[in-house]
Amino acid sequence: MQQMWTALTTMLLLLAAAAAAATTTTTTRGGCLPSCGGVDIPYPFGIGPGCFREGFEIECINNGPVLAGTSLQVVKLTLDPDESQVMLPIGWQCYNATSTNDAVNYSYAQTTMNKDGVYRISNTHNKLVVLGCNTVGFVASKRTEGGTDANAFNTGCMSYCNNSASAQDGLCDGVGCCHVSIPPGLTDNYFNFREYEHAAMMDYSPCDYAFLVDRNNYTFRRSDLKMDKNRTSLVWLDWAIRGNGSVSGDILSCKQAAKTDKYACVSTHSDCVDSTNGPGYNCKCSGGYEGDSYLPNGCTNINECANTAKYSCYGVCSDIEGGYECECPAGYQSRDPRTERCTQKFPLAAQISVGAIGGILVLAFLAFFIVIRKEKQKAKDFYRKNGGLTLEKARTIKIYTRGNLKPVLKSSNVIGKGGFGEVYKGVVDGVIVAVKKPNGRSVLEKEQFPNEVTILSQVSHKNIVRLIGCCLEVDNPMLVYEFISKGSLEDNLHRADNKDLLDLDVRLSILEDSAHGLAYMHSQTHNTILHGDVKPANILLDENFSPKIADFGISRLITKGKEHTRNIIGDMSYMDPVYLQTGRLTDKSDVYSFGVVILELISRRRATHSDNNSVVRSFLECHQNGESMTELFDKEIATTEDLEFLYKLVDIAVDCLNLDADKRPSMTDVAGRLVALHRSRNP
Repeated sequence: MQQMWTALTTMLLLLAAAAAAATTTTTTRGGCLPSCGGVDIPYPFGIGPGCFREGFEIECINNGPVLAGTSLQVVKLTLDPDESQVMLPIGWQCYNATSTNDAVNYSYAQTTMNKDGVYRISNTHNKLVVLGCNTVGFVASKRTEGGTDANAFNTGCMSYCNNSASAQDGLCDGVGCCHVSIPPGLTDNYFNFREYEHAAMMDYSPCDYAFLVDRNNYTFRRSDLKMDKNRTSLVWLDWAIRGNGSVSGDILSCKQAAKTDKYACVSTHSDCVDSTNGPGYNCKCSGGYEGDSYLPNGCTNINECANTAKYSCYGVCSDIEGGYECECPAGYQSRDPRTERCTQKFPLAAQISVGAIGGILVLAFLAFFIVIRKEKQKAKDFYRKNGGLTLEKARTIKIYTRGNLKPVLKSSNVIGKGGFGEVYKGVVDGVIVAVKKPNGRSVLEKEQFPNEVTILSQVSHKNIVRLIGCCLEVDNPMLVYEFISKGSLEDNLHRADNKDLLDLDVRLSILEDSAHGLAYMHSQTHNTILHGDVKPANILLDENFSPKIADFGISRLITKGKEHTRNIIGDMSYMDPVYLQTGRLTDKSDVYSFGVVILELISRRRATHSDNNSVVRSFLECHQNGESMTELFDKEIATTEDLEFLYKLVDIAVDCLNLDADKRPSMTDVAGRLVALHRSRNP
């Protein structure tokens, strides 16, 4: 289940989050970190002493932001709207088959995220979902806005099943799954249940579950009745300034706050707005200004004339402080040049002449109009055929027109070519991007385009390439990705003119982070995501040599506990022999390919299929015979003091390459072993 939230949030998050992040500039105090793990950290949030307002501290742990004093991962922080997104645990209780109705194990999933009272769980974005049979679950607010009750309120719903076949995929209406809207003012992630008879349903519903989730991004599946209890869900939070009064007590409104010496709206050209979810207030830049209203001089003038799509002007545009002027040029007029075009002040004789000439040109323009209309209709047909109506609903994907991408699609901007087509580097909406333009439209490519959009729109991880949007108005749809500056791992390993030397620490970091990305796909998304083509060419490196897994055209979403059989597709040099023989693609297929990548990275020798993969064969023979492997290692990293670490890397790779797929480790295990190995090298 978690796989679908994180996945769907992330058709929905990697895509709107990408577009939003692409157009936002983070404003922070001087010397403070502007971001962590790709997440913008605008003030009043901040990392480190002096960088945040009280109650808004963020910690950057393992290159990822968390709410200070907790382990809750932060996915997004924005000033306008005043929202954040975090990963919260789920509540559960499980029963004993030998008991009538007693829960033998449980977790209320209570968090300490709100000790300073900053956050409220958004009632407009989230809902409560309860899973189970013969189950009543509810969420409780553990902190009141005054009063002595332990709980400000409880809200929940009941789910019931007649038998194991009662619950149906896609339905959450009280049979196996129920959901309910939550009221404003909810301060905590805290769940509880009523205990009922479960003895007859232990085989299909041994536990009750409750969780908050984005109301648009969860679809029930019957398999969720046995979901992983360690999952987390992506939840929206509303935040506001609720404390730091000059005397005592909480600030409840803008009027009260303005009288104190801790008033947060410090920028000129800023406005105060009372919070709509709980007490407190938020600061916004006034009309005609943008930026961070919580910082002195944080709100700066908008140049409306530079954004004609948002600020229309059919005349001459002039930017002024806090707005803009729009006037018709001399000799032209309009009732309102902001909404109507300026027309020339013609005398009657001139109007008659122009009318006569215009009549002659009507037929020519009509023919031209028909051609243009056909072209527009063709673009609309392509748009619908390529799933545009569905993707319009995605909150995280931007739909580009051909005109948006035309400046990028120049031969001088080509940075890569292959059988699939061409990749262009360019700037769109002020952001450097890579545009993937396919050559043809084979049956396979028709399948790979929606597959790649679906996969990348459902994941959000720092080591997976971010899909910003796509263009659907053409027969062969184009994908727009974040630009990864250092190119592929394959280029960095094998390109003769490459001047960047990859030392052992860098290579360990690349392996460690790549393993984390694959482990996330396998076990931390709602449906297991199988990459199917793990190789150095599909691992991109950013300016810090941090890896980003790419090329999800042949990847697959797999329901937990099931295998996927398909035609053999992918690079034979890295392919799992079990997959080659049976056509069954599993998460252990990616593990095998990752083992080949480890050997290629430490030997700097290309993996090949034509000679039965000499790199893999050479290492396996030496490992099995207890022979020295020193000659197989890349001489740039095979120093005497590092041989022990290289042999340990070989041990990990050999486990990944086990011909018995069941004996291969999971990617989570591989990532853990790499982390431990890296730490032992740099204690």
